[in-house]
Amino acid sequence: MTGPSPIDGSRHLLKSWDYRRQCREVLEADGALVLTGFFTAAAVARVVADSAPRENEAYYALSTHNVYLTPLDPELADDHPFNRQVVSSKGLLADDQIPADSPLRTVYDDLDFRDFLCAVLGIDEVHPYADEFSSINIHFASEGRELGWHFDNSSFAVTMMLRTPEAGGTFEYVARARDADAGEMAYDTVEAVLDGRYPVETLAFSPGDLVLFRGRNAMHRVTPTIGAVSRLLVVFAYNDQPGVALSDSALQTFYGRTGGPAGNQRRATRG
Repeated sequence: MTGPSPIDGSRHLLKSWDYRRQCREVLEADGALVLTGFFTAAAVARVVADSAPRENEAYYALSTHNVYLTPLDPELADDHPFNRQVVSSKGLLADDQIPADSPLRTVYDDLDFRDFLCAVLGIDEVHPYADEFSSINIHFASEGRELGWHFDNSSFAVTMMLRTPEAGGTFEYVARARDADAGEMAYDTVEAVLDGRYPVETLAFSPGDLVLFRGRNAMHRVTPTIGAVSRLLVVFAYNDQPGVALSDSALQTFYGRTGGPAGNQRRATRG
């Protein structure tokens, strides 16, 4: 893409160490960071214009899963928090369906943006996925579609809202629901959340807002979309190691297809 940067550089000083420190402090304290107006209105409009008419090209998957995104445990009861099932349904445009000149690709490949992410997330490097589908994805959630309660497998997520629905599509979460590094499963909390007995927080963000979220320990979901306007969200997916690709089974699940020979690429799960 040529022309003005998609990023509003007057509001978001990516090279400023003081700005990076402030962002990191918020993320560490809250587990979530919303950068309001990260993309310019013109860039958002361009991406929506490129993407919305292609909703019928997205791969739609309806799945049931547990909160941990793992296979069920046959030694536990069906109503045990580990085995209880929730529904997720969304449509995806994969990376190979994103135009080469998209503002999304401009930002994803920007070295200053990657350095900013590293500084805020407290990691040394970020790398694109080694497969051809996973690095940039556009999520469509038409009426009735939702993302069920879950914990992420990855330590961080980078997303940006492109278009909000008429109603619904609310991001709900329970911060610090568990400590995954300590092996906590948090069954009592999970059960209470699934039963609607646990207070949850909502994270509000508008088109153009960039969100960094630590979902490995925060249980979260997106409520069903209401109305004729589909919710559009972009996911910028990175790894902290090079050469990581999704497994063929994961590619089939998320995109309905697999790529070419994987060579010696390392395969990963996602969630």
